[in-house]
Amino acid sequence: MAAGKKTIIFDLDGTLLDSIEDIAISMNKVLKELNLPIHKIEDYKYFVGSGVDVLVENALKESSQDMKKEVSTRFKKEYDQKLHENTKPYEGIYELLDELKKLDYNLAVLSNKPHDFTVQYVDYLFKDYGFKEVHGQKVEVPRKPDPIGAINIAKALNIPCEEIFFVGDTLVDMKTAKSAGMKAIGVLWGFRDEKELNENGADFIVKHPLDILEIVKK
Repeated sequence: MAAGKKTIIFDLDGTLLDSIEDIAISMNKVLKELNLPIHKIEDYKYFVGSGVDVLVENALKESSQDMKKEVSTRFKKEYDQKLHENTKPYEGIYELLDELKKLDYNLAVLSNKPHDFTVQYVDYLFKDYGFKEVHGQKVEVPRKPDPIGAINIAKALNIPCEEIFFVGDTLVDMKTAKSAGMKAIGVLWGFRDEKELNENGADFIVKHPLDILEIVKK
């Protein structure tokens, strides 16, 4: 593949997919079963972004390691039972992907969601868009904001990192983009705010998915 082809790596949850409700429902169900305090859906926006272990850590706070392990196992089982009905692309995402497909851009996903779930969701909701690289959290690859996952995608597509746009909704994504030497686009429809994105190196901030088109076409 020729170097220089326009390339965009997307985060998944909070960027392409509005998944917070299903994550919250699954985790609260597990917490209830174990007689632990549950949390508001809004709180989960600050619990997610760094993978299941950190989600569990945030949801449990002072609990023992054994309890955290138990919650983690149960959450994965609970969450894995189905493709969740409340999880769907944000408004404007399909329109954006339609345009990017017409322009024949390389599209990729890098998520801290477990790899199997990430692939499952992309296959289910974005199968028509030809995502070339789809990677979730794997044991052998450090999770974002470590840049190695993003750099691996760049290598696989034979595109220099500095030519790639990295799109995400949290400081984890902005730090990943900056550490990998990529251009960071922060989105405001996800789980965090403009201040967090700017403070962590966003090169661009967008309010609607189609705004991304204007940036990458330049």
